[in-house]
Amino acid sequence: MALTVRVIAPDKTVWDSSAEEVILPSTTGQLGILSGHAPLLTALETGVMRVRSADKTWVPIALMGGFAEVENNEVIILVNGAERGDSIDRDAARAAYTEAESRYSQLQQSTNKQEQIQATQAMKRARARLQAAGGGV
Repeated sequence: MALTVRVIAPDKTVWDSSAEEVILPSTTGQLGILSGHAPLLTALETGVMRVRSADKTWVPIALMGGFAEVENNEVIILVNGAERGDSIDRDAARAAYTEAESRYSQLQQSTNKQEQIQATQAMKRARARLQAAGGGV
């Protein structure tokens, strides 16, 4: 029995298909979902979701935080933003990650907490995009 998986961002539906397995970046760690999973509502961290499609291939999707609901073999994921890994330019993602990491390092000694938080979030987003595109971090 397969799962029905929907990944919905404010501007588009990134995934709407069946899947054999889903691995989510929850705020408490990686969370695996298989058919028959108990009902669940969880917050999602910025990171990479992996979907094992019916043809047994893994599809990475960069998620920018949100929530996931699992019930009756249906996984609904509502996120602030999402991109399939195969639609991300790996070189551009690597450059964005390098830049975000540099800014993050510069702001570690800053007394401006808001800038530190923004730099941390930017680095998490850039890391998720790079990982989804297949680049190692």
